[in-house]
Amino acid sequence: MVLYYKARPDAGDYTIYMGADKNENEELIKYGLPEDVWFHVDKVSSAHVYLRLKKGDSIDTISEGLLEDCAQLVKAHSIQGNKMNNVDVVYTSWSNLKKAPSMDVGQVGFHNPRLVHILTVEKRVNEILNRLHKTRVERRPDLKAEKDASNAAEKAKRKMQLKEKVRHA
Repeated sequence: MVLYYKARPDAGDYTIYMGADKNENEELIKYGLPEDVWFHVDKVSSAHVYLRLKKGDSIDTISEGLLEDCAQLVKAHSIQGNKMNNVDVVYTSWSNLKKAPSMDVGQVGFHNPRLVHILTVEKRVNEILNRLHKTRVERRPDLKAEKDASNAAEKAKRKMQLKEKVRHA
């Protein structure tokens, strides 16, 4: 089961989501999309929280409020991290996640550690979490089908761009 949340209204129409357990996290790692940004509490167990960016957005243009929503959610879904203050949350583009066969379920590494951002969460902010939990929806999506559809759409877009380029040449 995947848990979906709506980001703060002033941030725009963004979806934040996470797996309900480590096996769901494994599926999310496997079937992520290029516009997904992954969040996790650094050095302790936590949920894997994802932010789906809009086409054209980048990890460097995520608003502070949107980052705070994701960071608060990942902190709240960490048994150890939820009890601590000044918790570091790491985040990176989904495409930077590296999964080796020898890794435990839910465990990931990074292709390029320099592309990992760190955000410190001073304390739990219940107002943010209460707002997010009011928007929570549980679904059982077909992640593979979503990934396949995204790949097909991207392929069709590239094909159309190539046709346009040839037509105007």
